[in-house]
Amino acid sequence: MKQAAYVKTLEWLKTNPPLDELCAKFPADWAAVQQDISAIVEHGVAEELKAYLENLSSPPEKSSFGIRQARGDAALSRFVRGRMAHESVKKLSLSVLAADTGVKKGKLRFNLFNGFIAQGLLFSGGLKRKPVSRFWFRLLWPLVWQKKRLMPLVQPKGIYCFYSAAFIKTLAGMISSRSCVEIGAGDGTLARFLKERGVRIVATDNHSWENAMTYPDWVIRQDARETLAFYSPEVVICSWPPAQNEFERFVFNAPSVQLYIVIGSRHQFAFGNWKDYTQQSAFTLAEDADLSAMVLPPELEPVVFVFRRKT
Repeated sequence: MKQAAYVKTLEWLKTNPPLDELCAKFPADWAAVQQDISAIVEHGVAEELKAYLENLSSPPEKSSFGIRQARGDAALSRFVRGRMAHESVKKLSLSVLAADTGVKKGKLRFNLFNGFIAQGLLFSGGLKRKPVSRFWFRLLWPLVWQKKRLMPLVQPKGIYCFYSAAFIKTLAGMISSRSCVEIGAGDGTLARFLKERGVRIVATDNHSWENAMTYPDWVIRQDARETLAFYSPEVVICSWPPAQNEFERFVFNAPSVQLYIVIGSRHQFAFGNWKDYTQQSAFTLAEDADLSAMVLPPELEPVVFVFRRKT
C-alpha cells in the first residue's frame, strides 16, 4: 500500500466506520477475524476472548511505513482486525442477550405491562434517562419478567446502564468542588445528573455515534486527549469505555488528574483498556463495591472502578 493511501486509510478508520463498511473494504481480514472468534466461542472460555482482543489492541504507527512498507501494512491489518473484533464482540453480546429473552423472530419489545414499569422507573420521557429511585426500583423491578429485553432494546441507542439517585449523590460527594470532565460522555446523561447536583463538570465526546443518538449542544465534540490537555481536570469520569480503546492511556498521563472513575462490567473483556489499567503505575486501582451496587440494572453485573493518584 502506498504511503498516501495508507495515511488516507488511517484517517478513514478514525471516523469509526460501521462494521459492514470495514468488512467490505477488508474482506480477507474479516474472514480471519470470523474464523478466530468462532474458534474462541466454540471453546467457551471468556479469558481467551479477552486475550484475543488485547492482542489486537495496538494501533498502527505512521512511522512504521517509513521504516518498512511490509511492517506498515501488517500494522494496519492488525488495527483493522482489532476494530472488527471489538465490533463483532459487541454485536455477539447483544445477540446472546436477545437470545436469552426467548424471542426467536419478530421485533424485540416489551409488552404493555413490562414496558409501563420500565418506562416509569428509568425514563422521564422517551429515552431520556432519569436518576432512578432505589426504593421504587427494589419494589417494582421484581415485577418485570422481561428484564432481559431491556439492554438489547436500549444499547443500540448508546445506553449501557442506568444510574440511581443514590449513585449520583455519592459520586457528586466524591468529586466535591474539584474540576471534572466526563470523556466519552455520549448523550451526556451522567454529566447532566451531576450538574444538577452542583458539580463543575464538562461533558465531551468525539460524536462517533451520531448515526444512533442525538448529542446535546453542551456535549462538546472533542476527543479525550484534547479534553485533558485543554481543561486540566482534577477528576475524570468515563462510563462504559469501549474495550481496548486508545484514549484512556491519556488519563493516566495527565498530570492534573487526581481521580479517575470508570463505570463498567464485572466482565473485563466487555469494556475498558485493561492493559493500560494494569501497566500504569501512577494510580491505585480498586473497586468501589458501594457505588457498584448503585448502578442499574443488577443483571448487568456493573462495577465501578476508582483510580486514585498515588501520593
